[in-house]
Amino acid sequence: MGRSLVVKTNERDLADLIVRPIVTEKATTLLEQNKYVFDVTPKATKLEIKAAIESLFDVSVTKVNTMNLPRQKKRVGKFNGYKTQYKRAIVTLKVGDSLNEALFPEL
Repeated sequence: MGRSLVVKTNERDLADLIVRPIVTEKATTLLEQNKYVFDVTPKATKLEIKAAIESLFDVSVTKVNTMNLPRQKKRVGKFNGYKTQYKRAIVTLKVGDSLNEALFPEL
């Protein structure tokens, strides 16, 4: 009767879920709250995102918030189209964990 919680366990599959980290003004202000922003594939679930971040960076994730962004239009010459759509995930880490060394090595 309950929902089954199936999470991909292959580390290669989990690594493919994370597209890139987001470095914007809003994302850098979220760093003070120990929150990190990533673009992920649109079909990734919160549990899969949590497992991917924990396996890639060896940290503990306490919360994952996701949002589907609207597609952006792209024009090349006379042809109209759309950019690839991504889901954005805001990942909250446990107090004491950090990704600053992994994401920003020069700091």
